[in-house]
Amino acid sequence: MVEQIIMALIYLCLLAAAIYLIIWVITSVAGIALPAKVVQIIWIVFVLVCVLFLVRLLLPAAGIRLGALLPLFV
Repeated sequence: MVEQIIMALIYLCLLAAAIYLIIWVITSVAGIALPAKVVQIIWIVFVLVCVLFLVRLLLPAAGIRLGALLPLFV
């Protein structure tokens, strides 16, 4: 369980570095000016994907199924 969490965090860090490099290449090397709001939206989507990924990883270990929580939100 701990190994899965550590691997997930490593993957998320690598994904964050890749996104940062892509944004840096687009803005600095290619010379395309991305508005600050677009960069913020990209990072917000990344954070939401990270939260979803970690929740899906941690909930089964806690004995909670995501499908069992669905009726609470409907």
